[in-house]
Amino acid sequence: MNRPEPTPKTPRIGWLVWLTTGVVLVAVFATIDAPRDVDHDYGYSEFLAQIDAGTIATADIESDGATSGELTDGSSYETRIPVELSGEELLARLEDAGVEIESSPTEESLTSTILGWMLALLPIAILIGFFVWIARRSGGVASSLSMGRSKASVFDADHPTTTFADVAGYEAVKGEIREIVDFLSDPERYQVAGAIAPRGVLMTGPPGTGKTLMARALAGEVGVPFLSVTGSSFVEMFVGVGASRVRDLFAEAKKLAPAIIFVDEIDAIGQRRHSGSMLANDEREQTLNQLLAEMDGFDTRAGIIVLAATNRAELLDAALLRPGRFDRQVTIPLPNQTERDAILRVHCRGKRIADDDHLSTVARQTPGFSGADLANLVNEAAIRAARDQRSTISDDDFDAAYDRILLGQRDRSHVLLPEERKAVAAHEAGHAIVAALSTAADPVHKVTILPAGDSLGSTQQLPEHDRHLYSEQYLYDTLAVQVGGRAAEQLLFGSASTGAANDLAVATAMATKMVKEYGLSPRLGPISYPTGGAMHLPDDQPHLGRPYAEATQRVVDEEVSRILNDALDRATRTLEDARRELEALTELLLHDETVDGPTVYGLVKRRTPSPRPQVLQDESHREARTTGADPSTTGADPSTTGADPSTTGADPSTTGADARAVRG
Repeated sequence: MNRPEPTPKTPRIGWLVWLTTGVVLVAVFATIDAPRDVDHDYGYSEFLAQIDAGTIATADIESDGATSGELTDGSSYETRIPVELSGEELLARLEDAGVEIESSPTEESLTSTILGWMLALLPIAILIGFFVWIARRSGGVASSLSMGRSKASVFDADHPTTTFADVAGYEAVKGEIREIVDFLSDPERYQVAGAIAPRGVLMTGPPGTGKTLMARALAGEVGVPFLSVTGSSFVEMFVGVGASRVRDLFAEAKKLAPAIIFVDEIDAIGQRRHSGSMLANDEREQTLNQLLAEMDGFDTRAGIIVLAATNRAELLDAALLRPGRFDRQVTIPLPNQTERDAILRVHCRGKRIADDDHLSTVARQTPGFSGADLANLVNEAAIRAARDQRSTISDDDFDAAYDRILLGQRDRSHVLLPEERKAVAAHEAGHAIVAALSTAADPVHKVTILPAGDSLGSTQQLPEHDRHLYSEQYLYDTLAVQVGGRAAEQLLFGSASTGAANDLAVATAMATKMVKEYGLSPRLGPISYPTGGAMHLPDDQPHLGRPYAEATQRVVDEEVSRILNDALDRATRTLEDARRELEALTELLLHDETVDGPTVYGLVKRRTPSPRPQVLQDESHREARTTGADPSTTGADPSTTGADPSTTGADPSTTGADARAVRG
């Protein structure tokens, strides 16, 4: 198998620094003249006096004025004659005294020459050393020269990695991904029928649903080279580098063909292009254009398939999504209840669980959780068990981990006034009693007045099953549960408090969606005005303003107010009929702080609801689910309607007194 060549290491420059320092020191010390052995050292005036006295026998005068020679008694001397005074007058004076005169040029030592060259070349050496240091900091000289090379990681079939057995659920998605393996391993079977292998497969879906995990599983299953790269690795500040890396990536894939190219977070380079100069980005557009050209240009028989993943498919350029480039788009939605159960069991491998059956309850308890959320839930439960010096994860650990993720850390040190504590207990009892006596609301799972995060208490509801469609009765019952806390406070204390601020905000958002999006207002009729973003007009120009008249807005406000008032009246009537049960549950919460669902149903003399079996989906249903029929893309899913606690907090399973409002 061809493996990427190792990047050559840049030589260290420490030796250059030490060598330069040593040479300079040697040159400096060499230029220091050692004292010479002479008998007399005359100043200029003394030298003139000795000439007049006739004691100077010889004089060797150098060009710089340094003079040495012998006296008439045979001893040596030296002096320095100022250059400006060594003229004809001095020469005549020496001749008259009978001094033998010699003249020699100044001899430059080798060390002086070296020092001169060193001083001249030292700035150049410093500049070279600086640029080498910069190159090392940026990845080396070799890295700078190979800036346009692809940064893809290559894996082969022998590389230990994840397999499809590690990906729970999503059988339809895994079926489509497995088909890629068949295209590459047995292309003749498809060529007989005239089928052409898809050029690209785009995996989309919410964050944390396992798109990258699915690609890693494919790397473990496929028997061909697997080139993995992220979209951000093509983005550089130099124009043309990204396009060069795209060319290098596909050139390398052609050498290894058949092969798979996986581009994670492709939206980093594949965003929709704009004609406006203010929004243009030359480097990103050149990179995208090169990617389009490569995907459209390589031979379909070469056995190269591009696998990409993104959380924001709506931002991708239309030219990238057309057939012939990304022929298939596979949506990986949030897991359903059965898949959540399987995912939890995968993440619990290697861990000691006290009760495996409780994982099914946790799966029911976590609608809207992604695979990453479930992994975090299991890890939080394991951390709590380890904190208590236990090696086995109990049911309480999972419940505490769920509360921590959804509500925040429990705070038993939170001190409330007696009347505040009673108000919180009545508030949560109101939520629980209304939910227990409603016909369509989700069953009560647990009620607590223990503070957690921003909430002083919470009423958790456990859905009987995953919902894909929400009836009017369910929505109206949910609204009644939301305002049940406020109704209980008014009924028991004669006035409301700020504890219902969060409940009212959530209920208002839900009622607004019922009127504006779901067409559940008799006055407004079957009209939908999406509030999730800009509306697109036929000319594809976004309309950011309000797409309806002021009179329509007045009707919307009146209908939202009517729906909320009806929900409050219904909750009040329910609690008036069950006042004794409301007071009993309030006292029980004040004493025990936490009450489970069966106890609540025992107080209202109703049978505890049990999970209802759902119809198993066949492959056609699963296919519809991955191609747009899932409520998460149609607006019926709680993750987009505001009814899911994991995203917007609009589900009654997390209703509770708002701690900030209560303290205010």
